[in-house]
Amino acid sequence: MKKFSTAGYLFIFALSTGAVSFNALAADTAASTATKTTRCSFKANAPDKHKVVRGDTLWDISGKFLDHPWCWPQVWGLNRDQIRDPHWIYPGQIVYFDRAAGRLRLGTPAGDKSALPNVKLSPQVRTEGMGQDAIPAIPSAAIEPFLSQPLIVNENDLQTAARIVAVQEGRVFLGKGDKAYVRGDLKGGTSFQVFRPAKPLRHPQTKEILGYEAAYLGTVTLDRAAKAEDEAHRFIVSSSKEEMGIGDRLIPVAPTPILNYIPHAPATAVDARVVSVYGGVMQAGQNNVITISSGKDEGIDIGTVLHLYRFGGIIADRTDDKKPVKLPDEQYGTLFVFRVFDKLSYALVMQVTDAVQVGDVAKSPE
Repeated sequence: MKKFSTAGYLFIFALSTGAVSFNALAADTAASTATKTTRCSFKANAPDKHKVVRGDTLWDISGKFLDHPWCWPQVWGLNRDQIRDPHWIYPGQIVYFDRAAGRLRLGTPAGDKSALPNVKLSPQVRTEGMGQDAIPAIPSAAIEPFLSQPLIVNENDLQTAARIVAVQEGRVFLGKGDKAYVRGDLKGGTSFQVFRPAKPLRHPQTKEILGYEAAYLGTVTLDRAAKAEDEAHRFIVSSSKEEMGIGDRLIPVAPTPILNYIPHAPATAVDARVVSVYGGVMQAGQNNVITISSGKDEGIDIGTVLHLYRFGGIIADRTDDKKPVKLPDEQYGTLFVFRVFDKLSYALVMQVTDAVQVGDVAKSPE
């Protein structure tokens, strides 16, 4: 199976004429540490340099130099506390492998003034959408729909969410521009996503219900708030992905998230399971989205990298009276968490050599 590569951000702290550099001491320290570990070791056949071209990702570029591309922040000399004001890597720049220092550096070809855009450094919050010509983070087309929808909700969310109780006269289902009549506490909100509760998501081993994945139907906007407790609110359907109807639930539209996709191992040991593959199928491949059985409660956050393992079965030892023996879990890929809920997370399947199956293990990198 062909490997698929995705990207994280490159964060640069100093910009000089024609080149970008990092704090030398921090970079040397991190690079020295990285090269001493298996996780962040450089490839024996790593090139001396790589010219960034349109279509590259930072994950791809790092993979040319590192055995494990996800640990690029350590090799660049970055730590998670320092990453506050992201800048960008652009086509035309060159990544150099400083073999003596054991680190990577970024620059432009000598005399080339056009390759590096004019970037003014100032304190501000930057998001993934800025820097139109910059190398992208995780492929936006793959994860964009999952940043705000579909939704994972818990039992309490289902019980307390406002709901459609009637539709515009003459309609069975609603489309864009139609009226919906809603009952429930809007909590001051005016814009809502409409969703339909789907099957519960259960832990493959314990069978505990970890949440409910709700099918996203579209958005509605408040047109007239109820004037009395026993009166319905009137909404207008502002966008429609699927038809809406009586019984569908409303949840406030979340603000656009500010995301720093910095790949990192989890702070504590994680031993999760693949709960579901989005779309209702049993297997996933490269660039597919899966749900895993760990979330905020287990210390997972955005950017967490986990290794995928096929769960080793238990067999009868035919050489010793058929005593049961468990086979070791076999690693076959990597996943990247990009959205986190209380007990569940969405992750993008990255480099894999086999199909991801429900029940597979997702563990901290070793």
